Amino acid sequence: MIDIASILQSNEHVNIEVKAAGKGIPNSIWETYSSFANTFGGAIILGIEENKDTKEFIPKGIHNPQQMLSDIWNMLNNHQKINNNILLEHHVYSARHRDMDFIVIEVPRADRRDKPVYIGQDMFKGTFKRNHEGDYHCSAEEVKAMLRDQADTPQDALLLENLLIDDLNQESVHRYRIMFNNLKPDHVWGKLADDEFLIKIGSAKKSREDGKIHPTLGGLIFFGDFITITEELPNYFLDYRERLSNETRWSDRVCSGDGNWSGNIFDFYFKIIDRLTADVKTPFKLDSNMQRIDDTPIHRSLRECLANALIHADYYGRRGIVIDKEFRKITISNPGTFRISIDEAIAGGISDARNGRIFNMFSLIKVGERSGQGLCDVYNNWEINGFKKPGLQETTAPDRITLTLEIEIDSNRESNDSNDDSNLTENEARVIAALRKNSSLNATQVAAETGLSVSTVNRVYKSLKNKNYIARESLTRGKWIILK
Repeated sequence: MIDIASILQSNEHVNIEVKAAGKGIPNSIWETYSSFANTFGGAIILGIEENKDTKEFIPKGIHNPQQMLSDIWNMLNNHQKINNNILLEHHVYSARHRDMDFIVIEVPRADRRDKPVYIGQDMFKGTFKRNHEGDYHCSAEEVKAMLRDQADTPQDALLLENLLIDDLNQESVHRYRIMFNNLKPDHVWGKLADDEFLIKIGSAKKSREDGKIHPTLGGLIFFGDFITITEELPNYFLDYRERLSNETRWSDRVCSGDGNWSGNIFDFYFKIIDRLTADVKTPFKLDSNMQRIDDTPIHRSLRECLANALIHADYYGRRGIVIDKEFRKITISNPGTFRISIDEAIAGGISDARNGRIFNMFSLIKVGERSGQGLCDVYNNWEINGFKKPGLQETTAPDRITLTLEIEIDSNRESNDSNDDSNLTENEARVIAALRKNSSLNATQVAAETGLSVSTVNRVYKSLKNKNYIARESLTRGKWIILK
């Protein structure tokens, strides 16, 4: 229960709304009820006045609290007034302080299936949210986002009957299939034709209307080209930005619209994951063979965080997915809100993916497999390694989730910029990136990491040795040594 004395002494008013209520129940409390339910929850307290100048809370008390409680419940259950009563008996109660009566209405965050919570008969006019300035009227865009999240069917399951399989980037599909086959060489799907394979993994589906196979929205986001994706999702955008010095310019940047690559999330993940995890300073540890462990829980958590952003983003939302890597922090942000509470997300154990098809496609190649546990692992790993507690923020207008990870870049290692890979082919650059991440990988593992075939990897090895980029620790066996 809310302690009135603590509220009166507190200066934190974001999730607290007070009303004097000297003349009865103020109509404005229903806007606040809607805003709390649609945002993070909060408490409405009747019988306290807020000084507009000092923001100080002044106790006034109310008369006849039992009658007011009865009136509140009548309004909550009146569907002409409120579309959805999400409160239980223990959420609304009277309290006493200094011989004065108060009424407390504790409004929880509404389940996604109950949103939007609105007043009146028109959701587009009666839906509110809360920010640091108070209640605000939701835009049509925000209301539509809540309606999309109501459904139990994943957003990315939508069948795009205006597109065909040929509208997907075939090179991306090919790279995925090589990776899938390397990881699951005996899987029965490995021998299927492309269209049948894409149906199995959730990227496509046969239409009941025309009998043709069309991409799902998840398949388009995962395998499409940027231009085609943005025809369906105008706000779609992916941006990785790296700045490891005090210079104002980015030292490295990858964005979906630059025209140099497909722009889909599958290629984006593998294009930036080595950049994201490179040079992150972690405690020195050895395995049972006295070899340095380069793939640490910190590195695995970073991969999980990137996968989570791509899996859970609302691709209809604005500003796209943005990853900033700086000398002492990594920030990962994506459009959308949490479909569960922030506390539940951090505690782990609950998975409610917005894009179930994308989650499945990543999971089949062993990316993002810890759905429902990823944030919990991140918080634990950061604490174990002595890093500052991660910052997790959900903001509105537009809806956005931002994860801030305090890190330290190992200044003794060369940055990505110092490696002159400009004269390498794309396949050579992929192999070099994989070996920089883990020089102990064998050809099969490099193939899985890069999406190339094993025979192609072996040809690239030969080419890189001829260019004096790599050499074995011994003449024919052992770890690779990267010479440039």
